[in-house]
Amino acid sequence: MIRLLALRELRSLFSMPSTWFALAVLQFIFAWFFLARLEAFLEIQPQLAQLANPPGATVSIAAPLFNTAALLLMMLVPMFTMRLIAEERRNQTLALLLSAPLSGYHIVLGKFFGLLAFLLVLTISIPLMLYSLALGTQLDHGLLLSNVIGLLLLTASYVAVGLYVSALTSQPVIAAIGALAVLAGLWLADIGATAADSAWHLISPLNHFQNFNAGLLDSSDAAFFLLFTAVFLLLTVSRLHNSRVYG
Repeated sequence: MIRLLALRELRSLFSMPSTWFALAVLQFIFAWFFLARLEAFLEIQPQLAQLANPPGATVSIAAPLFNTAALLLMMLVPMFTMRLIAEERRNQTLALLLSAPLSGYHIVLGKFFGLLAFLLVLTISIPLMLYSLALGTQLDHGLLLSNVIGLLLLTASYVAVGLYVSALTSQPVIAAIGALAVLAGLWLADIGATAADSAWHLISPLNHFQNFNAGLLDSSDAAFFLLFTAVFLLLTVSRLHNSRVYG
């Protein structure tokens, strides 16, 4: 049942013209930044040749590109999560969905995995562009794998937050603004915190992504993303349960 709901969300997303527009714009931004980083890397090749242990193309191009993708997704994901539940509530189709023989877990996980699969399609061009560099240089496959895993976990946390905020309102625009405010607020609080042991560092998804971005697969960071995502999904399930019981 979760798979059927996820496929329904995927079909719904790909049937909207705005989805294809967002896909085109995002691919253009990724390609532009990739080519800009590649050009900068080629320009400093004479200086790098004089270093004993110069950074490779993966560190100079791939890591910044994934970091940029993390920031772009923070702004893009709320635009897609805003319609998951808020639009259903506004169109009065949520009551029909809740009256079906589906548990709250089925509904939430179906929408979650459907949007997550769509976002994976959006971002698949990043590793494809980077692996084109393998035609002319050696790549650090470990660093690339670390960034791919980190971006997947980060995107899942974004979707979970956006899904919960979408469940709180019947206005999609308010849901988008609310989700962006939460994600951007955590990010700004993290970079604004001066103390090394600040709690803001501990609860900021982007801060935990930095280890993945540097090529470090830290189990504590992975555990944070799984717990962070699970908490917001459970909150969403609880919200839908209250809507089912109290109307």
